[in-house]
Amino acid sequence: MAYRVFVDGQEGTTGLRIHEVLAARPDIELLRIDPERRKDPAERARLLNAADVAFLCLPDVAAREAAFLVTSQNTCLIDASTAHRTQAGWAYGLPELAAGQRASLRLSKRIANPGCHATAFILLMRPLVDAGLVPASLPVSATSITGYSGGGKSMIAQYEAGGDARLTAPRPYGLSLAHKHLPEMQAHTGLAAKPVFTPVVSNFYKGLAVTVPLHLSQLPAGTTAAQLQAALAAHYAGERFIRVMPLADPETLDSGFFDIMACNDTNRADLFVFGNETQVLLIARLDNLGKGASGAAVQCMNVHLGLDEGLGL
Repeated sequence: MAYRVFVDGQEGTTGLRIHEVLAARPDIELLRIDPERRKDPAERARLLNAADVAFLCLPDVAAREAAFLVTSQNTCLIDASTAHRTQAGWAYGLPELAAGQRASLRLSKRIANPGCHATAFILLMRPLVDAGLVPASLPVSATSITGYSGGGKSMIAQYEAGGDARLTAPRPYGLSLAHKHLPEMQAHTGLAAKPVFTPVVSNFYKGLAVTVPLHLSQLPAGTTAAQLQAALAAHYAGERFIRVMPLADPETLDSGFFDIMACNDTNRADLFVFGNETQVLLIARLDNLGKGASGAAVQCMNVHLGLDEGLGL
């Protein structure tokens, strides 16, 4: 018997991709809304409550409204917005986060899909904080460079229209220091303070890399780059979607440049540690539309339903 799935907001970048992935699966029955009724609360409520799993690919306010429409105890909501990522009662949709996270996703009927920048940052920092190698009190900064698809339909159209020379250069943003991913970046790493975070959008479609610089003198005495890499490798041992690369990855050093797009069209995240005797760079890369969005959502659905975690991915 197929699982019934409804994508509320399938017209957006994330919703479209989820819909495409699931449409190819024989174990999924996609519930479809009449385009003329996609803003009809009664019809949306009917489909949300008829679904075994419903994806909310909506702005934050609309996602909160959709969650209130669900009265069925059988419907599992997976929210791709930022609305519920630090809210009590919602499981955080990162199966690799910590021991017991998959059990939480399996049992929960409310799952908040992580943000793309946050996923990369948390994958780097949570194991190191848990291992005591990065003090929770440490002030941390991070920079993320991402393709323009992360900005949704309007930004994609802006870049693809061309004609604006300013779009040919990288563009830092979030300059108010209030980026919407910051609360989850703090909450799900255990850091005492939000990181100082600089996101940068650039003239390529997709791909993302977050870089966290650290001074070894600010870490527990004797901590080395090799220990940081070993802690990441131990935490993610056996994880099919997380690759911890060799210390000071020789291939990257040989090329002289970091390939931000090497995880595109996958649900994989690659983690790197580069360092010397005094400083370290931690880097995580992923496809912002894959492990950073739609791929992560489908992975969470698979975990919740007790299916092969990589089904469709």
